Amino acid sequence: MILIDPPTWPGWGRVWSHLVSDRSLAELHTFARRLEIPPRLFDEDHYDVPVERYDEVVAAGAVEVSGGELIRRLRDSGLRVTTAQRRARP
Repeated sequence: MILIDPPTWPGWGRVWSHLVSDRSLAELHTFARRLEIPPRLFDEDHYDVPVERYDEVVAAGAVEVSGGELIRRLRDSGLRVTTAQRRARP
């Protein structure tokens, strides 16, 4: 299932949501390609989605969940990349 949290994450002069799949990265990338979300917005286990596109992404089928629920579902799926894992990468 494709999930999106509320646009509450500030960065680069905008506000962002996180878009994830609780099934597979392939499902996530397919959904993102269909909506022409640029690959540069992929960050290891999620896409950053600007607030301006939030309604469009939800209308396309992403399920709205809280930030906590999004993290729990991503972690339970085994797809979560933790901060420690990010730091350990070269």
